[in-house]
Amino acid sequence: MEDLERLRYPVGRYVRPATALDAAMRMECINEIKELPAVMRSLVSKLDDVQLDKPYRPGGWTIRQVVHHVPDSHINMYMRMKLAGTENAPTIKPYNEDSWAQLEDGRTAPVDISLDLLDALHRRWVVFLRSLKEADFERTYIHPEMKGPVPLYQGLALYAWHGKHHAAHIRNAL
Repeated sequence: MEDLERLRYPVGRYVRPATALDAAMRMECINEIKELPAVMRSLVSKLDDVQLDKPYRPGGWTIRQVVHHVPDSHINMYMRMKLAGTENAPTIKPYNEDSWAQLEDGRTAPVDISLDLLDALHRRWVVFLRSLKEADFERTYIHPEMKGPVPLYQGLALYAWHGKHHAAHIRNAL
């Protein structure tokens, strides 16, 4: 079980920050989000279809599915953050990430499509994140599967971790 846990969470499980992130911590998270597209591209750009279709762990998604999952997930978080920035504690709609990964595009599409999408999305997301004032990171959204409102600083920390988490899955598979 311990080995499976390491394969599932190679950078460790996400730990939600108990208190708001200070300016330096927010900037570190924003920079990790900024750098992720280049990291992902460097990991997979030279892989062939056989390598891309290798699971990162027994019973897990393929590298290709991981590459497609990252922008799927990050688009959802970008939208959640934009909603929280413009509405009072909006309730967001969760999505079934595994079902999305099993769709034809998640299983077979060329990874360059998602790498390009991730690059454009993250460039735009970073502009948005850098425009937020300290108080804006306290704005919240409601996730029906979470207990209580989720402040933007927690979403920021989660998605800085999320990128490292999936990049590590790819590294381990290689």
